Amino acid sequence: MSAFSLDRQKLPQLKDKVVVLTGGANGIGAETVKLLSSHGAKVVFGDVDTEQGMVLANSLSPNVCFVQTDVTSYSSVLQLFQKAFELYQRIDIAVSNAGLGERPEWFEPSMNLVSVQKEPNTITLDVNLRGSLFVARVASVYLRQNAKREDNKSLILLSSVAGFEESPGIFVYQAAKHGIIGLMRSLRKYSSTAYDEASIRVNCVCPWATKTAMIQEFQDAWEKEGLPLNTCIDVAEVVAAIALEEDLNGESVYVEGGNSWLFEENLRRLQPQWLGESAIQNLIKGQAYLATGLKWNISKEL
Repeated sequence: MSAFSLDRQKLPQLKDKVVVLTGGANGIGAETVKLLSSHGAKVVFGDVDTEQGMVLANSLSPNVCFVQTDVTSYSSVLQLFQKAFELYQRIDIAVSNAGLGERPEWFEPSMNLVSVQKEPNTITLDVNLRGSLFVARVASVYLRQNAKREDNKSLILLSSVAGFEESPGIFVYQAAKHGIIGLMRSLRKYSSTAYDEASIRVNCVCPWATKTAMIQEFQDAWEKEGLPLNTCIDVAEVVAAIALEEDLNGESVYVEGGNSWLFEENLRRLQPQWLGESAIQNLIKGQAYLATGLKWNISKEL
């Protein structure tokens, strides 16, 4: 994997950038809001935690605005972007950060012929994947407004190590985080070429264990094993680095213990080894034909 880090000399370039971010009241999102705004970015962030969102916004510069936002509601996501656009008449960076951990009841050993009849809670899927889809869709329009083709527009999606590595027991969370990487891969060529108004870069952040409420139950045991832990600031700096790296598109960044690496290019480069030389030839030909995805007849029912 290729090492990736924040070039601090580029941080002044954040000044006056307009950022929309979800899940910004706590954890990684809150540290990202603080970092970007401290370097002059105009940040409009959303969260379901209204109390903490207001506390954070009031503690920072006037260029930070909080909007109560539920990413499982399309209209709520729209309102967040609309507010940012009303304030600044453009959006430069969109960060889909809102996330939720695993909830029980999907594959419990105690499940039986009676309990399986009750439909399970889908909130983890709704927040993590459905919410990311909503943010990406709305961002794809708002990032293009009042834009020039040469503008550096960026969509950053928060996935997880569970987005690419086996994670037993967190079934719905892992499925959702895999889906976020899949969304990025589907958008990366499309969003950089499909729109006349602007090219939109799309990238993923995939943190391993990070000091947030999500890992509180096992954080002490994790640290006793000597395993690395990210701080929220570590991940926030990766988000900032992606936003500032104008040539970076279609990458996933793995974050571990404050270090980070790009891995999409190596996956592609090593594909003949893990898929096989004979299998790869037609796949390459087919992918070349599909190119940016514009050949799909999206109006046709399959």
